[in-house]
Amino acid sequence: MFGYRVPAPDEAMLISGGRRGLGGAPFRVVTGHGKFVVPFFRKTRFLSLAMCESEVTETCVTKQGIALHVRAVIAFKVGNDAESIINAGQRFLSDQDQMSVLTGRIFAGHLRAIIGSMTVEEIVTERQKLAAEVLDTSKTEMAKIGLIVDSLQIQSIDDGDTGYIDAMSAPHKAAIQRQAQIAQAQATQAAVEAEQEAARRQAEFARQTAVVKAEYSAEVDRAQAQAAQAGPLAQAHAQQEVLDAQTELAQRQALLRQKQLVSEVVKPAEAEAERVRILAAAEAQRMKIQAEAAASYDRVALDRMLIDQLPQIVKEAAGGLAGANVNVLNGADGLGEIAAGLVSQGLTILDSVRQNLGGQEPGGNGSEQPRDNGLLQLSARREKKSDDGPVDVD
Repeated sequence: MFGYRVPAPDEAMLISGGRRGLGGAPFRVVTGHGKFVVPFFRKTRFLSLAMCESEVTETCVTKQGIALHVRAVIAFKVGNDAESIINAGQRFLSDQDQMSVLTGRIFAGHLRAIIGSMTVEEIVTERQKLAAEVLDTSKTEMAKIGLIVDSLQIQSIDDGDTGYIDAMSAPHKAAIQRQAQIAQAQATQAAVEAEQEAARRQAEFARQTAVVKAEYSAEVDRAQAQAAQAGPLAQAHAQQEVLDAQTELAQRQALLRQKQLVSEVVKPAEAEAERVRILAAAEAQRMKIQAEAAASYDRVALDRMLIDQLPQIVKEAAGGLAGANVNVLNGADGLGEIAAGLVSQGLTILDSVRQNLGGQEPGGNGSEQPRDNGLLQLSARREKKSDDGPVDVD
């Protein structure tokens, strides 16, 4: 729009002309927004609010009289408040590059003054302290010209050819070199140990590899040997199984043959022996029965013969009484008793003869046991009668 002006974000718009609203300032300051400017009656200028840089290289003499070449960099800008913008605009609006030159000169003077009150050791070891003191001393002057300092960096300090800083740093350098040598030695030792460890591991790996190869080779050899022996072993196992089967078959055949022999030979032989034993026993029993029958027959024949001879024996006994003097006391009964006694005497004789004959049979002791019989008693009585006279017959 015609007559409407807007400053950039890092600029301040300065409007001059007119007197209303200035408040004693030579121009009106506009930042951050636009403003309608009447053409021909108002004039517009722009002041940069961006960051600027100034480099200072100065030779300064320390408290010890040692000249030091100091190089510093200052970062500054115009302040954001209206007062700072007005101050900077009045001084640098026509030539804004002069801000860096003037700032460098201001800081160079303060830098010489502060370094002159410090020793080299303080300057070298306390650079931040040096920068802070320079900022503090220059803040007021910078504010007067509308500038503010954001930072001050001491980039380098050099004593030239005097060698003071080098001499001052010599013990530290020696210590550092010593530490460096120690570190180097330790690093070398660590490297050697690492190499030795690596060599040991390589040797161990090589040994393990050799062992694994040997084991693998041995396993391959065993597998090949087993493979080579598999056929003969299988054949031997098959033959062994055949032999075992044949042995089992032979054992079964032998057991069967044994059972057959038992059935065909032993059992018939035992049966035959039992039959012979039974026949022998039967024959012995038969012979015993025959012998007993024969003996029984002989006794029957003897008894029959004795019975046949009994009348003659009784007759002979009665004949013996013919000349005897017998007194009969009880008449007919007494005669009957005498007759009965004669018969009884004959039977007693018969029994005695039978027993005597029986004692001479096989199985006896062959001795004759003397037995009193009626015949002997009768003979004794007869003899006694002939001596003593008549006797009674019982």
